[in-house]
Amino acid sequence: MRVLVAGSHGQVGQRIVRLLAQEGHEVRAMIRDEDQAPTLREFGGEPVVADLEGEVAHTVEGCDAVIFSAGGGPGSGAEKKETVDRQGAVKLIKAAKVHGARRYIMVSAMGAADPEAGSEAMQPYLFAKARADASLQESGLDYTIVRPGSLTDDPANGTVEAAPSLGKRGEIPREDTARTIVATLKAQNTYGKTFDVLAGGTPVEEAIARL
Repeated sequence: MRVLVAGSHGQVGQRIVRLLAQEGHEVRAMIRDEDQAPTLREFGGEPVVADLEGEVAHTVEGCDAVIFSAGGGPGSGAEKKETVDRQGAVKLIKAAKVHGARRYIMVSAMGAADPEAGSEAMQPYLFAKARADASLQESGLDYTIVRPGSLTDDPANGTVEAAPSLGKRGEIPREDTARTIVATLKAQNTYGKTFDVLAGGTPVEEAIARL
Protein backbone atom coordinates (compact mmCIF):
# COMPACT_ATOMS: atom_id res chain seq x y z
CA MET A 1 0.00 0.00 0.00
CA ARG A 2 1.26 3.50 -0.77
CA VAL A 3 0.64 5.74 2.21
CA LEU A 4 1.01 9.50 2.66
CA VAL A 5 2.00 10.45 6.20
CA ALA A 6 1.30 14.10 7.03
CA GLY A 7 3.29 15.25 10.03
CA SER A 8 5.95 12.65 9.27
CA HIS A 9 8.72 14.56 11.04
CA GLY A 10 6.81 14.69 14.33
CA GLN A 11 7.64 12.33 17.16
CA VAL A 12 4.74 10.01 16.40
CA GLY A 13 5.01 10.59 12.65
CA GLN A 14 8.61 9.40 12.46
CA ARG A 15 7.65 6.21 14.26
CA ILE A 16 4.71 5.67 11.89
CA VAL A 17 6.98 6.05 8.86
CA ARG A 18 9.50 3.57 10.26
CA LEU A 19 6.87 0.98 11.14
CA LEU A 20 5.08 1.29 7.79
CA ALA A 21 8.34 0.87 5.91
CA GLN A 22 9.23 -2.17 8.01
CA GLU A 23 5.91 -3.73 7.00
CA GLY A 24 6.72 -3.22 3.33
CA HIS A 25 4.47 -0.26 2.57
CA GLU A 26 5.59 2.56 0.26
CA VAL A 27 5.65 5.64 2.48
CA ARG A 28 5.41 9.19 1.17
CA ALA A 29 6.59 11.37 4.06
CA MET A 30 5.30 14.94 3.95
CA ILE A 31 7.78 17.46 5.40
CA ARG A 32 7.87 21.25 5.52
CA ASP A 33 11.64 21.59 5.21
CA GLU A 34 14.03 19.83 2.83
CA ASP A 35 16.51 19.63 5.73
CA GLN A 36 14.22 17.03 7.32
CA ALA A 37 14.48 14.71 4.32
CA PRO A 38 17.56 12.68 5.40
CA THR A 39 15.84 11.67 8.65
CA LEU A 40 12.75 10.41 6.83
CA ARG A 41 14.81 8.57 4.23
CA GLU A 42 16.67 6.86 7.05
CA PHE A 43 13.33 5.60 8.37
CA GLY A 44 12.34 4.29 4.93
CA GLY A 45 10.15 7.16 3.73
CA GLU A 46 10.07 8.99 0.41
CA PRO A 47 10.13 12.69 1.42
CA VAL A 48 7.83 15.18 -0.27
CA VAL A 49 8.08 18.86 0.67
CA ALA A 50 4.73 20.58 1.23
CA ASP A 51 3.21 22.96 3.77
CA LEU A 52 -0.23 22.20 5.17
CA GLU A 53 -0.90 25.94 5.20
CA GLY A 54 -0.31 25.97 1.44
CA GLU A 55 -1.01 23.66 -1.50
CA VAL A 56 -0.90 19.96 -0.61
CA ALA A 57 -3.29 18.18 -2.99
CA HIS A 58 -0.46 16.86 -5.19
CA THR A 59 1.02 14.92 -2.28
CA VAL A 60 -1.88 12.45 -2.32
CA GLU A 61 -1.60 11.58 -6.02
CA GLY A 62 -0.88 7.88 -6.47
CA CYS A 63 -1.50 7.06 -2.81
CA ASP A 64 -3.91 4.47 -1.44
CA ALA A 65 -4.17 5.95 2.06
CA VAL A 66 -3.52 9.06 4.13
CA ILE A 67 -2.42 9.15 7.75
CA PHE A 68 -2.83 12.60 9.28
CA SER A 69 -0.45 12.93 12.21
CA ALA A 70 0.28 16.64 11.81
CA GLY A 71 -0.31 19.46 14.27
CA GLY A 72 0.50 23.08 14.87
CA GLY A 73 2.61 22.09 17.87
CA PRO A 74 2.26 22.80 21.60
CA GLY A 75 3.89 26.23 21.33
CA SER A 76 1.64 27.50 18.54
CA GLY A 77 -1.37 29.77 18.94
CA ALA A 78 -5.04 29.27 18.13
CA GLU A 79 -4.58 30.46 14.54
CA LYS A 80 -2.01 27.75 13.81
CA LYS A 81 -4.30 25.11 15.32
CA GLU A 82 -6.98 26.24 12.88
CA THR A 83 -4.78 26.36 9.77
CA VAL A 84 -2.86 23.13 10.43
CA ASP A 85 -4.92 20.85 12.68
CA ARG A 86 -8.27 21.59 11.03
CA GLN A 87 -7.77 23.19 7.62
CA GLY A 88 -4.72 21.04 6.81
CA ALA A 89 -6.65 17.89 7.61
CA VAL A 90 -9.60 19.05 5.50
CA LYS A 91 -7.35 19.84 2.53
CA LEU A 92 -6.06 16.29 2.59
CA ILE A 93 -9.58 14.88 2.95
CA LYS A 94 -10.57 16.71 -0.22
CA ALA A 95 -7.38 15.62 -1.98
CA ALA A 96 -7.93 12.01 -0.96
CA LYS A 97 -11.39 12.08 -2.53
CA VAL A 98 -10.05 13.62 -5.75
CA HIS A 99 -7.14 11.18 -6.10
CA GLY A 100 -8.98 8.04 -5.00
CA ALA A 101 -7.16 7.45 -1.71
CA ARG A 102 -10.05 5.72 0.03
CA ARG A 103 -8.36 5.07 3.39
CA TYR A 104 -7.84 7.97 5.81
CA ILE A 105 -6.63 7.67 9.38
CA MET A 106 -6.81 10.71 11.64
CA VAL A 107 -4.56 10.94 14.67
CA SER A 108 -6.87 12.99 16.88
CA ALA A 109 -6.85 13.48 20.65
CA MET A 110 -8.94 11.98 23.43
CA GLY A 111 -10.24 15.38 24.54
CA ALA A 112 -11.69 16.07 21.09
CA ALA A 113 -14.79 14.14 22.13
CA ASP A 114 -15.69 17.02 24.47
CA PRO A 115 -13.58 20.11 23.70
CA GLU A 116 -15.44 22.34 26.14
CA ALA A 117 -14.25 20.15 29.01
CA GLY A 118 -10.63 20.93 28.18
CA SER A 119 -8.58 23.64 29.83
CA GLU A 120 -8.70 27.13 28.35
CA ALA A 121 -5.22 26.60 26.91
CA MET A 122 -6.19 23.29 25.29
CA GLN A 123 -9.57 24.29 23.88
CA PRO A 124 -8.33 25.80 20.56
CA TYR A 125 -6.46 22.56 19.85
CA LEU A 126 -9.34 20.31 20.89
CA PHE A 127 -11.94 22.28 18.93
CA ALA A 128 -9.71 22.20 15.82
CA LYS A 129 -9.32 18.43 16.21
CA ALA A 130 -13.05 17.94 16.79
CA ARG A 131 -13.95 19.91 13.65
CA ALA A 132 -11.39 18.03 11.57
CA ASP A 133 -12.79 14.75 12.88
CA ALA A 134 -16.31 15.83 11.96
CA SER A 135 -15.23 16.70 8.41
CA LEU A 136 -13.69 13.26 8.04
CA GLN A 137 -16.80 11.55 9.39
CA GLU A 138 -18.85 13.32 6.72
CA SER A 139 -16.38 12.63 3.90
CA GLY A 140 -17.57 9.24 2.69
CA LEU A 141 -14.00 7.90 2.94
CA ASP A 142 -13.01 4.67 4.69
CA TYR A 143 -11.90 6.58 7.74
CA THR A 144 -10.77 5.75 11.24
CA ILE A 145 -10.26 8.38 13.94
CA VAL A 146 -7.78 7.39 16.63
CA ARG A 147 -7.83 9.40 19.87
CA PRO A 148 -4.79 8.66 22.04
CA GLY A 149 -4.36 9.92 25.57
CA SER A 150 -1.41 12.03 26.71
CA LEU A 151 1.68 10.98 24.79
CA THR A 152 4.83 9.93 26.62
CA ASP A 153 8.34 8.81 25.68
CA ASP A 154 8.09 5.72 27.88
CA PRO A 155 9.27 2.45 26.32
CA ALA A 156 6.68 0.65 24.22
CA ASN A 157 4.72 -2.17 25.83
CA GLY A 158 3.11 -3.45 22.65
CA THR A 159 -0.15 -3.52 24.60
CA VAL A 160 -2.98 -0.99 24.82
CA GLU A 161 -6.56 -0.43 25.91
CA ALA A 162 -8.90 0.65 23.11
CA ALA A 163 -12.64 1.32 22.91
CA PRO A 164 -15.06 3.78 21.27
CA SER A 165 -15.02 5.57 24.64
CA LEU A 166 -12.82 4.58 27.54
CA GLY A 167 -14.51 7.01 29.92
CA LYS A 168 -11.22 8.05 31.47
CA ARG A 169 -8.03 9.92 30.72
CA GLY A 170 -4.54 8.53 30.79
CA GLU A 171 -1.24 8.15 28.96
CA ILE A 172 0.21 6.08 26.14
CA PRO A 173 3.78 5.80 24.84
CA ARG A 174 4.34 7.39 21.43
CA GLU A 175 5.70 4.11 20.09
CA ASP A 176 2.51 2.26 21.07
CA THR A 177 0.44 5.05 19.52
CA ALA A 178 2.34 4.61 16.25
CA ARG A 179 1.90 0.84 16.42
CA THR A 180 -1.83 1.32 16.89
CA ILE A 181 -2.05 3.63 13.87
CA VAL A 182 -0.12 1.23 11.64
CA ALA A 183 -2.15 -1.79 12.76
CA THR A 184 -5.38 0.17 12.19
CA LEU A 185 -4.45 0.89 8.58
CA LYS A 186 -5.24 -2.66 7.44
CA ALA A 187 -8.06 -3.36 9.93
CA GLN A 188 -11.28 -3.13 7.91
CA ASN A 189 -13.33 -3.57 11.08
CA THR A 190 -12.26 -0.03 12.05
CA TYR A 191 -13.69 1.62 8.93
CA GLY A 192 -16.09 4.38 9.94
CA LYS A 193 -15.09 4.16 13.61
CA THR A 194 -13.65 6.49 16.23
CA PHE A 195 -11.86 5.09 19.25
CA ASP A 196 -9.84 6.06 22.31
CA VAL A 197 -6.54 4.36 23.07
CA LEU A 198 -4.41 4.30 26.21
CA ALA A 199 -1.65 2.16 27.63
CA GLY A 200 -3.17 -1.16 28.65
CA GLY A 201 -2.75 -4.90 28.79
CA THR A 202 -4.05 -6.13 25.42
CA PRO A 203 -1.73 -6.70 22.44
CA VAL A 204 -2.24 -3.91 19.91
CA GLU A 205 -3.64 -5.98 17.04
CA GLU A 206 -5.94 -7.90 19.36
CA ALA A 207 -7.29 -4.67 20.88
CA ILE A 208 -8.00 -3.31 17.40
CA ALA A 209 -9.66 -6.55 16.26
CA ARG A 210 -12.13 -6.23 19.16
CA LEU A 211 -13.37 -2.76 18.13
